[in-house]
This record gives sequence, structure tokens and C-alpha cells, in this order.
Amino acid sequence: MWKRDEAVKPASGQQPATPATPPAPTQQASAPAAPQQPDTRRQIERDVVNIGKSVVIKGELNGSEDLTIEGHVEGKIELKDHVLTIGPNGKIKAAVFAKAVIVLGEVNGNVTASEKVDIRDGGSVDGDIVSPRVAIAEGAHFRGTVDMQRKGGQPGQQPAKPAGQAQQPGQQGQPAAAAR
Repeated sequence: MWKRDEAVKPASGQQPATPATPPAPTQQASAPAAPQQPDTRRQIERDVVNIGKSVVIKGELNGSEDLTIEGHVEGKIELKDHVLTIGPNGKIKAAVFAKAVIVLGEVNGNVTASEKVDIRDGGSVDGDIVSPRVAIAEGAHFRGTVDMQRKGGQPGQQPAKPAGQAQQPGQQGQPAAAAR
């Protein structure tokens, strides 16, 4: 910061020759770095939409951006390729479909996520969860069922079982029943 102040003084015309030469490379080196960080932050901020705690939505909610809900939503929420965050004040009575769902508030309805469902401390879900990864924090509430089937993982797992069963041909039916 000291160098920036010195650089501003020569620009105003007080001592143009001597002090302006050393700070100029410092300004050039730091100037490109400073705009890159705010631009990155602006892009991240543009990709996240917030629904405030005084907003009530009844119906179907679709989007192609990450979404944070602090208000009330009743109906259906679809963000198939994006992250849905239910804030601490959020109250959802809906079927939810998203890439990832983070619950800090209340959800009444089934939650389907292609990547992960994360119920954090203070969060509550009353409904069934379908997702390959599920995290439930200590202090969170969950009532329902969890289905952690993986679309890509099932075919890889099925051939592995017959290979193990091929070693013991007489017990092919029994391990499948025991796995269920």
C-alpha cells in the first residue's frame, strides 16, 4: 500500500521522474492480479440465486443456476445440474431434484440428488432420499429411507459377484439373497 500511495503522488505531478520509475513495475505486476480475484468472485456470485426468507413460492421451480432458499417453497424444485441449498430459515414442502442438496432448514418431501445430499446440524428432512452419497450431521433430523444406488457403480459390482461365485458354483443363489 505504501508503494501505491507513492505511485499516486507522481501521477498528480509532484515528482514525476525519480519515484515513478520503481513503483511502475509494482503497479503492473499487482494490477492484473487484483482484477482477476474480483472477477472470479463476481462470476461465482452471478451463478448463485437467493430466495429471501419473506418469499413464498407455490408451484414448480426450475433453474439452471445454483440456488439458496431461505423462504417457503411448496410444489416441485428441479435444478438437475446445480446445487440447491436450503438455508436455516428455509421451509420446503416439495419434491426436490438437484445435483447436490445441502439442508440447513426443513424439507418435507422426497429428495433426489445425482451427486450428494448433505443434512447439516439443525437441518431436517422428512422424506425419502435417493443419492449416491448421503451425509447426515450430528444434530440433524431425518425420517425416511435412503437409496444410495449408483448408476455407474451397479454394472461394475454385478460382474464382480459372479466372478466370486464362479469359484463356488454350488452357492450361486445364496450370496445374492444374503446381499439383499
